[in-house]
Amino acid sequence: MSDTSLTIDNILAPELTLCKVPASSKKRVLEFIAEQIHQHNPALSEGQIFNNLIARERLGSTGIGQGIAIPHCRLEGLEKVIGVLMTLEETVEFDAIDNQPVDLLFALVVPKEATSEHLELLSQLAEKFNERAFCDRLRLCKDASTLYQSMTAESG
Repeated sequence: MSDTSLTIDNILAPELTLCKVPASSKKRVLEFIAEQIHQHNPALSEGQIFNNLIARERLGSTGIGQGIAIPHCRLEGLEKVIGVLMTLEETVEFDAIDNQPVDLLFALVVPKEATSEHLELLSQLAEKFNERAFCDRLRLCKDASTLYQSMTAESG
């Protein structure tokens, strides 16, 4: 673990970048995120990921406003941070701070011990998602590879 600088580019895999995902509810979105992470890394428990995401949401919604949510949690036994980026086919209620439904999500699952890295990543994500033009570009993506490239391209 010599690389201390965690960036969005090195935690997001193309396989965990999903475009126009059908979802009916916040719970379903979080279940889907847990399923995707489990498929990508079968050693991780889908149920535990889901339960940890739900537990974090109970502390306060991770909907940061303007249709964006950054669901996140810590996970026992995880070695490196996992990111999942997805756009939804239709917006879902997410109890966001501005009461707007969500259609753009970046989920973060971090090792139990990771604290400052976790906060640094949340801050990077919030900063990126604060740029309306950037979010509009992500929402316009028609497929996962374009979405991945848009997210990881240096916004300059």
